[in-house]
Amino acid sequence: MAGRNSQLKVSLDQLRWTMSPDALPFESTAELEPLTEIIGQERGVQAFRFGIGMDKKGYNLFVTGEPGTGRMAMIRKLLAELNRHGEVPNDLCYVNNFKHSEEPLLLRLEAGKGNLFKKRMHEFTEGIKQEVPQLFESEEYIARKNELAEAHEKQVMGFYKAIEEKVKDTGLVMVRMQMGPLQRPDIVPLVDGEPKRLIQLEEMVENGRFPREEFERLREKRKELKEEIDHIVQEIKELHKAVGKKHEEVDRLMFMNLAEEILLPLRHEFQEEKVARFLDSVLENMVEHLDEIKTLGVPQKGPLPGMVMPGVSPEHILRPYAVNLLVDNSEQEGPPVIIESYPTYRNLFGSIERVMDRAGGWRTDFTKIKAGSFVKANGGYLVINLLDAIMEPGVWSTLKRSLKTEQIEIETYDPYYFITATGLKPERIGMNVKVVVLGDNRLWALLRHYDPDMHKIFKARVDFDTAMDRNDRVVEQLARFVRSEVEKREIRPFSSTAVAAVLEHLVRLSGRKEKLSAAFPRLADLLVESDYQAKMDNAETVEDRHVLQALDDAVYRANRVEERLQEMIDRGSLFVDVEGEVVGQINGLAVYSFGDYMFGKPSRITAVTSMGKDGIINIERESELSGPIHNKGMQILSGYLRSMFAQDKPLTLAASIAFEQAYGGIDGDSASSTELYALLSSLADVPLRQDIAVTGSVNQRGQIQPIGGVNEKIEGFFLCCKKSGLTGSQGVMIPKPNVKDLMLRHEVVEAIRQGQFNVWAVSSIDQGIELLTGRKAGKRTKAGYTKNSVFEMVDRKLRALAEGLREFGKSDDSSRTG
Repeated sequence: MAGRNSQLKVSLDQLRWTMSPDALPFESTAELEPLTEIIGQERGVQAFRFGIGMDKKGYNLFVTGEPGTGRMAMIRKLLAELNRHGEVPNDLCYVNNFKHSEEPLLLRLEAGKGNLFKKRMHEFTEGIKQEVPQLFESEEYIARKNELAEAHEKQVMGFYKAIEEKVKDTGLVMVRMQMGPLQRPDIVPLVDGEPKRLIQLEEMVENGRFPREEFERLREKRKELKEEIDHIVQEIKELHKAVGKKHEEVDRLMFMNLAEEILLPLRHEFQEEKVARFLDSVLENMVEHLDEIKTLGVPQKGPLPGMVMPGVSPEHILRPYAVNLLVDNSEQEGPPVIIESYPTYRNLFGSIERVMDRAGGWRTDFTKIKAGSFVKANGGYLVINLLDAIMEPGVWSTLKRSLKTEQIEIETYDPYYFITATGLKPERIGMNVKVVVLGDNRLWALLRHYDPDMHKIFKARVDFDTAMDRNDRVVEQLARFVRSEVEKREIRPFSSTAVAAVLEHLVRLSGRKEKLSAAFPRLADLLVESDYQAKMDNAETVEDRHVLQALDDAVYRANRVEERLQEMIDRGSLFVDVEGEVVGQINGLAVYSFGDYMFGKPSRITAVTSMGKDGIINIERESELSGPIHNKGMQILSGYLRSMFAQDKPLTLAASIAFEQAYGGIDGDSASSTELYALLSSLADVPLRQDIAVTGSVNQRGQIQPIGGVNEKIEGFFLCCKKSGLTGSQGVMIPKPNVKDLMLRHEVVEAIRQGQFNVWAVSSIDQGIELLTGRKAGKRTKAGYTKNSVFEMVDRKLRALAEGLREFGKSDDSSRTG
């Protein structure tokens, strides 16, 4: 059997892939050109180019892949590369809608003209503020007003003279009575050269101081003239209104001439149709509110003589004519690329702000409309982390709606909108934005399954891989990537030995010898940490020893739990034997993961068999500590036993299998072969070697299947053996397909080189049981399994259990009958 066991040993050259520094065509990365292209993501890059190039509706990009693979950096680089020659999108402005102030108007202007338009409109209002007071104090204005006033006065005097002619020599006289701002003519009696009101004259009649006949005559005469005088008074009123309108017309005419003169350069500069209509509405609105415009710069009289009030603020009067520059693309050289790191509703879709006025009420207007990243990216690209965005209230539904309709209406998202509604409904913005969202495969699958809109708006999936093929071209690119990071992070150059150490670590991270990890952020961290080690060593160049020291230090910072578990094994608190042989007992290997650190540790697995019909009892399952995949592995064991030993007899046994001293949940099937070895050992009553730890899953045909974490598992058992003393017979048995995944630490490889430790690779249960027991597994013949083989002993035991159970049943029936 010794010869057979040696054939199963993994050779030294298979334990670890090594990169010879001599194979690298440089001595230091200082000799290399920095990397500009993307490494090893041909599938993802091609899908990204496709999504960006498709200008049809719905081809937004959903980027999947594991975090830590540098997806964001790759997206930045690709967008910078693909976005060089695109057109700069328009500026967006909101202006007042004077007919419906709750519906502000949207203006689209060429890039750079939005800011200019805002500046020109400000200059226009400033011109109005400066010129209007001078206009209404000018000699021309005063002369025209005086001319109207004189003409009006002449007409009024003509009316008064007509009245005076009517009452001449009648004993009556015309008087002017002040009624508010107007003077109203009236007819009263003239007594002793003085005008008297009828009521006064009536009192004089009562007192005998004036003849009644004369009083009656005067009253009748006044009554005769009253209707004609009222008609004249009405004409005076109409004349006053007409003059007032002429005054207003003069004000409007002179203001319009002034405003048009100030506005003329702006009209020439901005000839867009919608802008022209807006400028017309500005002048119309100013004329309608000319009284307020005329107060610009004019102090208001206070309630007391000599008191002066400040008047209405010019900013308040002129605010309706301002321009809200929503998006300014004046500094853009191509389509905007916005990466929103905080994708809240407000940051993405903007808001309508409110301010509290002096009375304590909330107020808002079109100048309070603010754009979010989604609108600022219009005509370009918006990049967000979808998991962050989807957790924010209202974001996902608004994003979907905007991408489907290709429009957005800016509003303030507020669950208490019925209390804090703004009352504004801005004109919708037509959207032409390519959205790139980052998520993992699980989020992609969930949304595709539960959200029917997903396939309509994210038709381009970009899947970045976690690893890349290891070939000469990728190796050369990675070396240049190191050169780029050296320049970017201002660290020391890396020697060829250091780059070789980095490449070996990337192979280990990938989990496969033919691959290199694409975890570029972790690689960048390793480069910085290696530079730190070189700094502590006062070295001018980072060498391989600095890289290895950085890796060791990173492990030391993270392996506190691993050390505590090892201490418990060393002091005997956790039972793990690394020597001797025991029936029904074996060392399994488990992997523990703590975020950025993963390690392996052995765990004792035991099996106990007896007569019964319960079959294989999974103690972890009975105690609700077993996961579904582990339960499946246990069912496979039953299938294997039926296939191998129940073809000529019923499978009747009771067997319990347990992970000893396991107090947490257990899942996965990587220990299913280990459990089967323990079960076969218990049935055959053949001891298993305790200096061998086992990992590997098994199928119903007894084939050993590959598992994950093989390096960590080997290193975990090696550490246990090292603590108790390496004997040279100890080792780990792994599935043969996992040989291609081996990337063991230098310490383990060196121990194997010196014959202190071993790694065996098996492809079947037959090979594994022979290594663990030192006996032949056995082959099935017409007469049964090979004599004195493990399988023959198992078959004999199962037959004895079945016959014993049958005899026990007969005797039990006889005792009942008796």
